[in-house]
Amino acid sequence: MILLIDDDRSVTASLALLLKQAGYGSTTTDSPARALDALRREPCELVIQDMNFSRRTSGDEGMQLLADIKAIRPDVPVILITAWGSIDLAVRGMKAGAADFITKPWSNQQVVQAVRTGIGLESTALRADTPTPSRDALDEQHDFGNLVGQSLAMRRTLQLVGRVAPTDASVLITGESGTGKELVAEALHRNSRRAGRPFVKVNLGGISSSLFESEMFGHVRGAFTDARVDRKGRFDLAHTGTIFLDEIGDLDPASQVKMLRVLQDRTFEVLGSSVRREVDIRVVSATNRPLADMVVGGAFREDLLYRINLINVHLPPLRERREDIPLVAMSVLQVIGQVYGRGTLGLTDRARTWLERQPWPGNIRQLRQAVERAVLVSSTPVLDVDDFTVSQQMETRAASDPLPPVGTMTMDEMERGMIVKALRHHDGNISRVAESLGLSRAALYRRLEKYEISV
Repeated sequence: MILLIDDDRSVTASLALLLKQAGYGSTTTDSPARALDALRREPCELVIQDMNFSRRTSGDEGMQLLADIKAIRPDVPVILITAWGSIDLAVRGMKAGAADFITKPWSNQQVVQAVRTGIGLESTALRADTPTPSRDALDEQHDFGNLVGQSLAMRRTLQLVGRVAPTDASVLITGESGTGKELVAEALHRNSRRAGRPFVKVNLGGISSSLFESEMFGHVRGAFTDARVDRKGRFDLAHTGTIFLDEIGDLDPASQVKMLRVLQDRTFEVLGSSVRREVDIRVVSATNRPLADMVVGGAFREDLLYRINLINVHLPPLRERREDIPLVAMSVLQVIGQVYGRGTLGLTDRARTWLERQPWPGNIRQLRQAVERAVLVSSTPVLDVDDFTVSQQMETRAASDPLPPVGTMTMDEMERGMIVKALRHHDGNISRVAESLGLSRAALYRRLEKYEISV
């Protein structure tokens, strides 16, 4: 049963009809006191409550009702109803324990999605005393792809991912750079009801404020200079699927306002058009920045943080799950062995221990690069410590021999320096050097001859 609380009976009647059409039963009341009595007497899956009663606009009565509901039934998710101009009030409610909020006027799709998510979260909540399954048990229930790890910290993270994936809850993935946040986003999509639908990745750190609307919402022909054809934006491309907003902490203030609006209403206007479009998406965001601290400093909107952070999935760094380091390294070796035609590759016990003891500030990304370099310098299929230390020394020498300042070089000198540095980095492997420079092997050989570079 869903309990609807609003002193405007037309609102509760409209919501009740909408929920009935969506397959949900509900009961309505226009009194906070009667609502609390109903909660004490009857089972309830979800509460939807207005924040303003008796024509009061401060929201104090709504906040008190929320507190009373959580005192009586702390396990029941509460969705708040408020006006767009009162989002600050909704944020206060989220801090006090509300699961979500919708703004007036709402779209029916928005309400149904919020209800579905709220009810799903009630059954998927992880308590501190919830037992953590083995990795095999987790893999039997979910498809985690190449998310590697058997440590307690990683299994706990995957357990949460598996429980949240079937819902439409907005998820914020946090963690240091290189921990695999994009892989988690893909796993959330792959294990959701939207699997098989679009999964659109957006690196917000690479989109300037001036291009934000065109990139995210699309544009029509003639919307601006050089807009010669209609172009779909990322939200349009993600319709019915999942949009992954990577590096969301890099959004500038103006773009944050535009992002909040579309995530709140699930509607947007294509640049150059006055027609609003509805979009059905699941939102997954990621950042390696401390958004809570940024809110305090005024660099990130608090209301946007609460909109994207219904569920927080934190990825622990490698130094906090050292037992997973050899597993990650072996996973990388399997891929590299196929890419380079080296067959089955392995690690000595000394190499495993050495890898576990390294700090890996760059996490999985740094470990992957270290393993690949070691494979390139090693002449044996089983890597030992020396293979890693030699490759590190080569990288250190290359880093200590930087190119001169750009203003002091000709184009030919810059190109020659880049080729020499790439040859050092890849230990003279022509195929890898050509690939890293975006050249064909033939083009690279022509440049080697031109600049009289010997391999």
